[in-house]
Amino acid sequence: MLWGLSFARQKLQNCFKFTPHLAYRYVFMKVLIVEDNKELASGIYDYLNGEKYICELAYNFEAAREKLSLFTYDCILLDIMLPDGNGLELLKFIRQENIASGVLIISAKDALDDKVNGLEGGADDYVTKPFHLPELHARLRAIYRRKKLEGNNLVVFNEIVLNTDTVEAMINNTLLDVTRKEFDLLLYFVVNKNRVLSRQSIAAHLWGDYTDNLANFDFVYQHVKNLRKKISAAEGVDYIETVYGLGYKFNTSKT
Repeated sequence: MLWGLSFARQKLQNCFKFTPHLAYRYVFMKVLIVEDNKELASGIYDYLNGEKYICELAYNFEAAREKLSLFTYDCILLDIMLPDGNGLELLKFIRQENIASGVLIISAKDALDDKVNGLEGGADDYVTKPFHLPELHARLRAIYRRKKLEGNNLVVFNEIVLNTDTVEAMINNTLLDVTRKEFDLLLYFVVNKNRVLSRQSIAAHLWGDYTDNLANFDFVYQHVKNLRKKISAAEGVDYIETVYGLGYKFNTSKT
């Protein structure tokens, strides 16, 4: 296998050509990395984490299937060769369960048949190892834009404009002074308009699946409260409403 554990760290560094971050440059995303090579998986995790993504790791087929059954992800990085199964079978499971995540296959296999089978099986894109991390990042962003943002970097709803490239939120042409988490929270609400979102699902989506075992989610309440206060201060409509006992909903019927 091209990316075997016998590869030295220097080899990984040569193939992973890092570029300096542009602070808060890219859209928030929650990603599941399914890769049995722990050093490679760690390299991808560190890079995407540095780009402010929420990342989770699964080193084998069963761990990945369990996570996909319990949590939601914007995109899945999927290796074909796993120690206890085939990534294409996991892709089949993803589509059978109607999991809406984008899928980017990462594999040492460069055979045409593997690419065709992956793409026809429902994958959104395919990249062959070794690859540059900025390229991987760009492909992830492209998948996210196509699936979540209709191919656009601007998310617009009435007086709200969210620029996912610059991470800026505008209300009535007024730039909101929001934190990164507040921006991500507002984007999450707008993308999921009129859906009831539990505090637990908001916490898991914005802070990672480890929040699943927390005793309470009061920190979500505080972030929502701060966001609503800033929207109101900019004379925007407070579309975010509390659904008592359940969570919150971005209610588009409000005016």
